[in-house]
Parts: sequence; structure tokens; C-alpha cells
Amino acid sequence: MSVLPKLGLVTVLYNGIEVLEGFFESLSKQTYTNYVLYVIDNSPNDDALNEAMRLSKDYAIPVEFINNNANLGVAKGNNQGIFKALEEQCDYILLLNNDIEFPEETISLMVDYAQTKHEPIIVPKIYYYGTSKLWMAGGEILTYKALTPMRGNQEEDVGDYNSIEYIGFAPTCFMLLSCEVFHKVGMMDEKYFVYYDDTDFIYRAQLAGYKIVYFPQAIVQHKVSISTGGANSLFSIYYTTRNRLYFIGKNFNLMQKMISLFYFYSTRIIKYVQYGSKERKELLRALMDGWKLLKQ
Repeated sequence: MSVLPKLGLVTVLYNGIEVLEGFFESLSKQTYTNYVLYVIDNSPNDDALNEAMRLSKDYAIPVEFINNNANLGVAKGNNQGIFKALEEQCDYILLLNNDIEFPEETISLMVDYAQTKHEPIIVPKIYYYGTSKLWMAGGEILTYKALTPMRGNQEEDVGDYNSIEYIGFAPTCFMLLSCEVFHKVGMMDEKYFVYYDDTDFIYRAQLAGYKIVYFPQAIVQHKVSISTGGANSLFSIYYTTRNRLYFIGKNFNLMQKMISLFYFYSTRIIKYVQYGSKERKELLRALMDGWKLLKQ
């Protein structure tokens, strides 16, 4: 019997105690067993970490904990887990949120496909939790807008996205990667802190010649934006604005920058008009900080 590839699961905690039970229960039911879960805790206190420790014991999950005692960001947390997985000679790394639940065959299906088809990056079909409404069935990176629209978002799943295929983008909330990808592409850019760190990584991976496989036989249910307060929170307004500007400046050629910056600033003007005073303040702060980030 062949030995199953060793899998390192990397998840970053930031509060969200209410979602952890479902996450650990999903892991405990997986038919794939040759894995280690790396939990990186960025929470402001130990409540989420203590709950994760309790659940890992209750569900007998093989786990290693890293307690940062501060919020160092998703990109930094992911890198800490990735470094541990590489150090401990994992064959694959699964980056995954902990505000998700997934059926028992999910990991087995993805690893088997990665092995048999020699595909280094694979993502599943993702639903909004508790519904048949799609959150993601693949996506793309629009260089002329610096946006990453996700195919099928908000649509009822009627079978239109059931084919295995290459896609242009997917978020890292459940992404299986061969460790060779990190050796060739490098790690997450920690300047992003949160948001656009996965866009940047995928953009660099594609420049390095990698493709992303959308594998809809594997299914995940996502409890969206549990930790950040949703797309219109001050936190999200600041980091999506700042990081989108940084992404454009860091990665695009002159023509792409000109087009995407024109679109970006045009739409920010509209947002500024629509926002209240607090939101406007965060938007302006993000614009200034985005340029500062490029100079660091």
C-alpha cells in the first residue's frame, strides 16, 4: 500500500470562537488522515486559542499551535504555518479558513486529484454556509481594474459550474498547494496584513507558470466575513483600499497601472460621496497609506 502524502493544514485564528466547533468537527470526519493542523492564533486574548485546544483534544485532531499574542495579520500567520509545514517536510499545504465546514471526502478528493493529475494548485466549489447559493466557483484577476470577481457569486447552484477546469483566480480560504509552489514562488507578502495577500500570491504564481484547478467535486461551506465585520466595515474599507493600491503599484506594468489607477480612483470618488464621515476618513487614510507602503 502506498503511503499517503503528508499534508500540512494552515489556519489563522482571530477570535471567531462561534465557528470553531463546526470546523473541528469537519476535520474529525475527514477520511484523509495523514495531516497536521497548524493553528496560528492572532487573537487579542486566549479565548479562541483555548477553545481550539479544547476542540482539538475532543475531536482528536493532530495539531500544533503558534500563539502570537497579537494580531500579526493573515499573511504573516499563513507564512508561519507554511514555514512549519515545509520544515516538517509536508508534501502539500492546505491553506484554509476556520469559518468553514466541509464533507468528509473533501480533502481526500483534492489530494487524490492533485496526485494523479500532477496538479500543484487546487480549489473546491464554495457555498455560502447553509445554502445552495454559490460564494465561489472560480474567478479571475482583472488587471485593468485590479479586482478579482468570483464566478457564480450569489447564484443558486443549478449545475453551471460542475466542470473541472483551469481558472484565473481563487482566494486562499481553502486552497491545496504542492510545497514546490512555495519553493518557486516564495511566501505571502506580509505587507498586506489582510486582503489582497492571496491575490498577490496567485498573481506571482501564475507569472511563474502555475495554473489553478477548479475542482467542483470537492465542496466547502463558508461563513463569510466572520472575523472582519463584512465588506462595509471600517476595517474592510481601509485594508481593501490600501492593499488594492499597493497591489497595483507593486505588480503591474505602466499601461496596466494607468488603466487600473484611473478606474480605481474614479470608483473611490463615488465611494467617498456615498460614505459617511467615518468611512470617508478611513478611505482617505487608506489611500495615503497605500502609497507609503510602496515606498517601504
